[in-house]
Amino acid sequence: MDTLLISFAGLLLLAVLLSSLARRTILSTAALFLVGGFVLGDGVLGVISLRPGDELVGTLAELALFTVLFTDGMRVGWKDLSGAWKLPGRALGWGLPLTLVVTAVGAHYLIGLGWTESLLIGAILAPTDPVFAAALVGNDKVPPRLRQLLNVESGVNDGLALPFVMLFLAVAAGSKDLHLGELGLELGVGVLIGVVVPWLAIRLEQTRWFSASTAYEPLNALAIGLLVLALGKATHGNLFLAAFCAGITVATFGERQRESFEHFGELIAEVFKLAALLVFGALISWPLLGSVGWRGWLFAILALVLARPVAIWISFLGARLTLREQAAAAWFGPKGFASVVYGLIVLGSGIVAAQEVFQLVAVTIVLSILLHSSTDVVVARWFDEERDVPAWYDAARRLRDRVRGESAS
Repeated sequence: MDTLLISFAGLLLLAVLLSSLARRTILSTAALFLVGGFVLGDGVLGVISLRPGDELVGTLAELALFTVLFTDGMRVGWKDLSGAWKLPGRALGWGLPLTLVVTAVGAHYLIGLGWTESLLIGAILAPTDPVFAAALVGNDKVPPRLRQLLNVESGVNDGLALPFVMLFLAVAAGSKDLHLGELGLELGVGVLIGVVVPWLAIRLEQTRWFSASTAYEPLNALAIGLLVLALGKATHGNLFLAAFCAGITVATFGERQRESFEHFGELIAEVFKLAALLVFGALISWPLLGSVGWRGWLFAILALVLARPVAIWISFLGARLTLREQAAAAWFGPKGFASVVYGLIVLGSGIVAAQEVFQLVAVTIVLSILLHSSTDVVVARWFDEERDVPAWYDAARRLRDRVRGESAS
């Protein structure tokens, strides 16, 4: 535990010192923690020694996904969804299930997994995350509709993919009785807690008897999130749906609470994300990367360059997106942070194919983080018109116009 904490603190300090450079270059803080975990883990140096069944791994994965879904939900309140649903709706309604299916087909026919395990892999790898494409999402020269599409899609698809992950995982466990009633109750309780708790908390603050001070305002949403987490664990409600619904509820009914918590919440979520990436990297070793064979690596490549692009192309037929916008949306379907956590959950689930599923998910996520987080700056420059036109071309055009002007006179 001490070595893990020291390693995380050191990498976090390094990430902070390099963060400005990372925003302008192909350097990625996500890749830094992933590679750092791999190097420090049993695969190379053995400084960090973790096992999939360790309580720390499961707890950290749970907390990380909870905070990420809570803050994601705050980015997509009902007002935002109703005002910008056309393109994200296509990506979620068509793109998400198509990506799941295409990925599952690849896992079944290329790797030879059963359909249940293949669909489980498809559900794990379907969510996207704009954090690995930060330069594209945060570039003002990128069309607003494209940035909005990626933001809203990534904020919602983690929550939408979750029930499919849970369902396919239950089927893969081999239970004849899927306990769909219990699963439905768990999801329903999660949604109920995620809506009722923040709504009541916001309504209480809006009464004349209560008022949060300026200094404590950012803690309001944090307190709501902690209460949702505690009640979810106490009632065995689905924590992740509760977190996502709570974020949406705060964004919908508490604009002030949303604004005061936004920056603070993103920092908390980022810390948990980076910690989970460090742990994820520490669980990856050379034997794991080699054990998937050439078929596994081919599957990972096709999952990135075929599944998402095909799904996006079909989803946006007739949407009048420019070729450049559609290409950027298709490429930046990086396997999101939720995929990391879902992979860790499956690894600790005890199902027969847990190791094989995790290996395929791991190599795909590794490739995604390395490729997408290192090409976001490059692709973002496509939308910079000053970079699109070389300086020599502009000078040649001015010279041509001058010559024409002299000829005309």
